[in-house]
Amino acid sequence: MLNTTPALEFKSSTFFAPILILYTNDLAAIEQTLHEKINLAPEFFKDSPLIIDLRELNKQNQDLDFTQIIQLLRRVSFFPVGIRGGNESQNKQARALFIPIDTVREQGNTITVGAEAPKQETAPQPAAQLETAAIKELVRPIPIPPVAATATLVTQPIRSGQRIYAAGDLIILSQVSAGAEIMAEGNIHVYNTLRGRALAGVHGNTAARIFCFDLQAELISIAGDYKTSEDLNKQTYKNPVQIYLQNHALIIKEIA
Repeated sequence: MLNTTPALEFKSSTFFAPILILYTNDLAAIEQTLHEKINLAPEFFKDSPLIIDLRELNKQNQDLDFTQIIQLLRRVSFFPVGIRGGNESQNKQARALFIPIDTVREQGNTITVGAEAPKQETAPQPAAQLETAAIKELVRPIPIPPVAATATLVTQPIRSGQRIYAAGDLIILSQVSAGAEIMAEGNIHVYNTLRGRALAGVHGNTAARIFCFDLQAELISIAGDYKTSEDLNKQTYKNPVQIYLQNHALIIKEIA
């Protein structure tokens, strides 16, 4: 009997990884700061994939030995999985180390839909060119507004080691245990005790919020800005709170 099971398949997925933005090429300073950050949330950063952003560094024309930074990151238990904003030399070094280059999200590749170009005086066009332009206008695709992602509802407890991801809002009706991780591109609602790690607005949505009945989290984050358990006010325990971002600072406010 023939085995019809395929050997493999590809599926699209949303992959979350922290982005490391470098502002200096001082390896000693980078290593010291990395250790300080890791000590705040060791379980969150342990064996974490990482994307290296070199745009700010290259704006300052600071050279960087890419091989050394990769070795440093691996030494502190990070796994670099991509680079963006690198120059030709840095990209070449990345390829030699089998580090993928993210060119899709580079600044300057963004297309603004609906923006009007500045009007310029142009010379009269020949009839053939005018006809071609008219045809292009007729077949120009009509922009379709994006469809908002629906909310994801979870009714079961989120246990230690589990990871939940939602493309829109994430609504959880049970507790989130220590060691669990919940992530959403939109808001996070936990109608119970929130332990573990909660990351809202993971694609940069600074308007995202986190709501929970009892905040005892190991780490909370909105659009990349985060606080660890050491930074949380224990007075909020057993009280419903909302967490939002204001001037790159996480604000934790009780819900009356």
